[in-house]
Amino acid sequence: MLKSHYLYGIIEAGCDEAGRGCLAGPVFAAAVILPKDYRNNRLNDSKKLSAKLREILRVEIEKEAFDWSVATADHKEIDKINILNASILAMHRATDGLSIRPGLLLIDGNRFKPYQDIPHQCIVRGDSCYMSIAAASILAKTYRDAFISDLSLEYPIYGWARNKGYPTAEHREAVLQYGLSPYHRRSFVLREQLKLEFLNNDAEQSRHSAKHSLTVDLSYNKGKIQDDSVNSGIFTSI
Repeated sequence: MLKSHYLYGIIEAGCDEAGRGCLAGPVFAAAVILPKDYRNNRLNDSKKLSAKLREILRVEIEKEAFDWSVATADHKEIDKINILNASILAMHRATDGLSIRPGLLLIDGNRFKPYQDIPHQCIVRGDSCYMSIAAASILAKTYRDAFISDLSLEYPIYGWARNKGYPTAEHREAVLQYGLSPYHRRSFVLREQLKLEFLNNDAEQSRHSAKHSLTVDLSYNKGKIQDDSVNSGIFTSI
């Protein structure tokens, strides 16, 4: 069973992302605060779980978590600040969406930018170690999969319902044959995508616009998306 906490006596929020390696669509991130000593034998890294089990666990997490939030950074932001920074920005936005202020952020991976004055701990393969990070990975993955599956109805030629935007042979061949969609990321050179730098003003402006915009109900989830586009926003528990 995964660990229930990193430090006892502190409110911890696990944070993780989904969609970093995709060729199209937004990157999703989630922040989850679970009850202390929470137990769930089935929680694990979302990539190790079947799609059916991920959906079952998504419902359980949203029901049993003290607080949860899912947010995005869209393909245009990814092109502007790169995928690593966009992933961190999405995690910042997910933390913005929490109603409970955590005392510690548990981050899956080895790189992060400080969020306000809340301390953080980066943990490589954290989604295989800590329940809150695993829960965040499941929410980020299921919300992104649902989003890209819906988007595939508009652009069925890329097979997104099957490949979820990842660079499969089917997806790459479709790009070669039909060209890029408006949702494809234009800037995917790996070396550039892993630089950890973006202007703080850009990040602040992006967070501000995401927090103060139109709310649109989504049919496939319990939360809401708050933004001025379909591709970037904040889902929160309600």
